Amino acid sequence: MHSDELDIIDDSEHVAQEIASRKLSQQMPPWRIMIVDDDSEVHKATLFALQDIRIDDRQLHFIHAYTAEEALSTIRADQDIAVIILDVVMENESAGLDLVKKIRHDLERSALRIILRTGQPGYAPEMRVIREYDINDYKTKSELTRVRLLTTLTTAVRSYHQLQTILAAQGGLNKIAESAADLFTHRDLTTFAEAAMRGATALAGEGAEGFLCAHPNGFSKKKDEAIVIGATPYFASYLSHPVAECEEAAKLIAQAQTSQHLETCGQATAFLIPGDTGHQAFLYLKTPTPLRPADHQLLDVFCINIGVGLENVRLISDLSFSAYSDSLTRLSNRSGFIARIDERLCAGNSQSTMALVDIDHFSEFNDALGHHKGDELLLAVAQRLGTMISPQMLLARVGGDVFGIFGPDELLDPHILADQFKMPFAVGDYSLPIKATIGLTRADSLGKTDGLELLKATNIALNRAKQGGRGRWHYYTEDMAEATRKRLDLLHNLRLALIQQQGLEMHYQPQIELATGKVIGAEALIRWRGQDGQFIRPDQFISVAEYSGLIVDLGAWVFRTAIKEVKHWDTHGLGNLRMAINVSLVQFRDPLFLQRIRSALKELDVSPSRIELEITESVAMMEAETVISILGELKQMGIQIAIDDFGTGFSSLSYLHRLPIDQLKIDRAFVRDVTSAEGAGARIAQTVVRLGQSLGLSVIAEGIETEDQAQLLMDMGCPRAQGFLYSKPVNAEDFIAWCKLHA
Repeated sequence: MHSDELDIIDDSEHVAQEIASRKLSQQMPPWRIMIVDDDSEVHKATLFALQDIRIDDRQLHFIHAYTAEEALSTIRADQDIAVIILDVVMENESAGLDLVKKIRHDLERSALRIILRTGQPGYAPEMRVIREYDINDYKTKSELTRVRLLTTLTTAVRSYHQLQTILAAQGGLNKIAESAADLFTHRDLTTFAEAAMRGATALAGEGAEGFLCAHPNGFSKKKDEAIVIGATPYFASYLSHPVAECEEAAKLIAQAQTSQHLETCGQATAFLIPGDTGHQAFLYLKTPTPLRPADHQLLDVFCINIGVGLENVRLISDLSFSAYSDSLTRLSNRSGFIARIDERLCAGNSQSTMALVDIDHFSEFNDALGHHKGDELLLAVAQRLGTMISPQMLLARVGGDVFGIFGPDELLDPHILADQFKMPFAVGDYSLPIKATIGLTRADSLGKTDGLELLKATNIALNRAKQGGRGRWHYYTEDMAEATRKRLDLLHNLRLALIQQQGLEMHYQPQIELATGKVIGAEALIRWRGQDGQFIRPDQFISVAEYSGLIVDLGAWVFRTAIKEVKHWDTHGLGNLRMAINVSLVQFRDPLFLQRIRSALKELDVSPSRIELEITESVAMMEAETVISILGELKQMGIQIAIDDFGTGFSSLSYLHRLPIDQLKIDRAFVRDVTSAEGAGARIAQTVVRLGQSLGLSVIAEGIETEDQAQLLMDMGCPRAQGFLYSKPVNAEDFIAWCKLHA
């Protein structure tokens, strides 16, 4: 008869058994864990993460060392250390790895488990180092969350315990060590799986057959099934197939997956191979006789090595993909493209062409539609280009909006390539009319070459195609390379001149009042005298400076030099002359532009009203809101603003009246044509003058060379002028002399 009293007695017996079990476990020595790190905070954090933790019902005892030398001394004296959690970089970059070498080679402590930690992923060991130093695991410190740290430590402790048990029970450790050494020499999945099966069958004994299978999300393409990745001859027909197709093994493996432990059925055993969540794998073995418990222990330890090896294979696979592939399109990236071209060229495929396809105005589409739509557009372009790629050709994404193609000369036709962009691209609800600019290079035109040189040449061709206008294509020629080299030399010499403050000069061209002939100011113009003593044309080096970004520093030098000259004028009694200084769009984009202006004016104590900044009409029209904002701040300082080369761009009146400007400058091209009041140049000049009058702006004409031009402009009402009629741009001393002569 059942009663409540019996229930109480049963519970008491159960509790007594549990207490006895705990007492027994308390008698077991704790796991001795050594923490080696030169950062005391890491020690504290590790202790905090592992406080009150028990592994297999045994406590943890922590030993601390802060240098590799201190750790080595402690390890020599303590034979019971189970696991070392070791920092890679301490006294020096190799301190951790040097300590591992001494532990393994000098002290011959093969059972002791070593977990490397590093706060610097760049110091994580390569597979070669893992193999040579017998490192059991490594993680970055950011990777070791409490759960991962506990999981890693539990795996290491159990591995140590099992190794110790095996060392005491039998001589099978040599086989494990040999198998593990073989295991970690392989980086690709196929050879690794083959090595794993060699090691497993050697440990299981003669006549063992079996296979290794991996579970998602590791190497299986389907979410809910494991696939066979390595097999002995008996199971070779199942390679690359779902494990479910092997009925005799599938059930046992399913049981092991459920129990998260090895499962046996007669002469068959399914071992669980530990790994990150979603990356479980299984080893299935069929032996002539059932495996003994000691064999299970050996193979369990070996499965831990397989698990670490599989994770390393995955890591290397991921790193290889990241290094050589584009994550968005899954095509080769720049490095992968070059590597594959090198392979083709080494195989003798010199009758080949490389093309670079640059999507025109991609950044504008990206900004307008958003990055997600931009990615969709890139995928659509990649897909369409893929339709024209034959097996003999390569397709890659080598830049943000640049695709690379390599293939036989006869297959890579620029006309066919350009035709791929005749039809719009469907991106969501949008149908986008996309054009592309293309640069091409025939490999044999470079002689003996490689992928990198071919890419450089093709990029030169692409830039030349862009100079001719978007939507074009151009083949590389040797004269392009020569022009590029000259530009690079020019840039190098200009940078050197700026750093050394040699060869750069400021010249000044007077600006006069037409009605009176009075000097009202000057335009500051930079001049550069090359090493041969000859002046280099501004249109040559200014464009190079703007393209390279050097114009920011060059412009800052021009501004400060011109400001100093204003102070110099005053000391010579030249009156309240104004200095006009040109500013480029690249300078406007410099986040320190306004700060540089304020700093120079304050330091040199020059009134902002003495300064006029000239920007071209094209600059004023580009990035409108940014330009208007910056001009507004300049106006608040008291600086005057002029639009240079007015009439050569495409300003709209609705936009022009928003600009906080003071003066329009008639371009010299129109002034040159001012030969009669009825001429085309005169009509344009007259229009600019009237526009300036209607907007309340002053007007100045540049490039005046004759008295007739000056008279016609004065009759139109143009108040100011500059040009060779009055003076060429001259150096600072000659300008002062000219002003005194014409006072």
